[in-house]
Amino acid sequence: MDLLSQEHRQRGVFCASILICAVGALSVDPASGGEPDAYFGIRVVDDQTGRGVPLVELETVNRLGWVTDSGGWVAIREPGLMNRTVFFSVRSHGYEFPKDGFGFAGVRLPLRAGERATIKIKRQNVAERLYRVTGEGIYRDSVLLGEATPLAEPLGSGMVAGQDSTFGELYRGKIHWFWGDTSRMSYPLGHFWMAGAVSDMPDAGGLDPGQGVNLRYFVDQDGFSRPVARLGVDKGLIWADGFLTLSDETGRERLVCHYAHMESLDKMLGHGLAVWNDDRQEFERLKTLDMKDRLLFPGQAHPIRHREGGTEYLYFGEVFPQVRVKAVWGDYLDPAAYEAYTCLDEAASTDESQVLRDAAGQVQYQWRRNAMPVDGAAEQRLIAAGRLKADEARFVPRDVETDKPVSMHRGTVRWNAYRQRWVMIAGQHGGSSLLGEIWYAEAAELTGPWRRAAKIVTHDRYSLYNPVHHPFFDQDGGRTIYFEGTYTQSFSGNPVATPRYDYNQIMYRLNLADPRLQRTHD
Repeated sequence: MDLLSQEHRQRGVFCASILICAVGALSVDPASGGEPDAYFGIRVVDDQTGRGVPLVELETVNRLGWVTDSGGWVAIREPGLMNRTVFFSVRSHGYEFPKDGFGFAGVRLPLRAGERATIKIKRQNVAERLYRVTGEGIYRDSVLLGEATPLAEPLGSGMVAGQDSTFGELYRGKIHWFWGDTSRMSYPLGHFWMAGAVSDMPDAGGLDPGQGVNLRYFVDQDGFSRPVARLGVDKGLIWADGFLTLSDETGRERLVCHYAHMESLDKMLGHGLAVWNDDRQEFERLKTLDMKDRLLFPGQAHPIRHREGGTEYLYFGEVFPQVRVKAVWGDYLDPAAYEAYTCLDEAASTDESQVLRDAAGQVQYQWRRNAMPVDGAAEQRLIAAGRLKADEARFVPRDVETDKPVSMHRGTVRWNAYRQRWVMIAGQHGGSSLLGEIWYAEAAELTGPWRRAAKIVTHDRYSLYNPVHHPFFDQDGGRTIYFEGTYTQSFSGNPVATPRYDYNQIMYRLNLADPRLQRTHD
């Protein structure tokens, strides 16, 4: 067995052992804090900041395991281990712990009830992992140990076990949050018609984003996060994206989104636009769209509002903007008003079309109605076919370390006041993990070219997909930004999911003054 396979096998044993340890540890009521003096507490902190690090795995020689909570704590009350010196292996995605002379990365600790130990771990990620946003037991071990926690509901809110893909939009003075498929503890199936919650802005009673987000869910009669986009469908799923605020024809601010009615991951039954009903606190159908207009509404889009040449537009794209429409209610509702960003002529398909060039042979991108948008994936196909040169691509940045092209999957583009440039946070398709690598890039113009990218988060055989940068949390004039993504076993090839963390949202913080990011500015 090679070392990589052995590590994956050990990780699987480790995660299974966590389930056993978790059951044994809940012999007291965690909501009341239990008996803090009965536990030995270990806190893992970032050696650069001294802050507790979530999602650090601690494992004993006999494969008992724990994972640090959002405060960086684990609470241990294991009868066979107390009052003994125990060796713990220490590992975490994007972090490293020093190895001893035999190559073991870990620490020996004497376990005594009521005592605490702190160990430091070195961060390799450029971005700093802060906390888990959703799910059950966010600060479980902190509560058991009697440690202070920032959340109003430190063990999780909305009775949520897991949630997929975050969207956040500021509407009527509150941050409105929406997620995709949502799981519950009472049954293996949750609901599949978008969940929602609100929180307060940091300057209006909300937490500092470095501490957490106090979510107030829209719930059903049982207190479980309820669907907010059922839209009258009897079968299938509703996935919504493209959340934004826009004034309607009367001048009233409305919260709208695009929705897709799905039969499965790959089959769409229909799509359209929806609007938030403030009284019922749920979305209603606004307009049903033709399936031929799917390309104008890319899935998982996080819109950008930007003024160009005196006209305010809404821009859409799974990462980079590839579609736009005037920020006017009537145009938003009219697919014929949308423009695609393209370098292709008006042929029916990418394979049949020609790349537009000027008299000097330079590629000509332009906004055009009734055209096919060209994104990074389309550019890579054109490059492979020899119809576009690699250095002519606008949406295929190259790794600052290796100069290899990076295929972006999904993410966001936002204007950043500190960098005075557009900044991208996006996940990679491929890499050391299929959907586990997160990248940062910059461009002087919204449409690029996006030339250089730096990896800021990495995962070992685990996914962190659909990352989103929340500009309403930017601090220090934009020098500090916050983003989150879905941490999940899905698509990773890992046979074992991380208890509590899996299929939930994890928040990161990124310092744009970090020298490791400077090479993206060219």
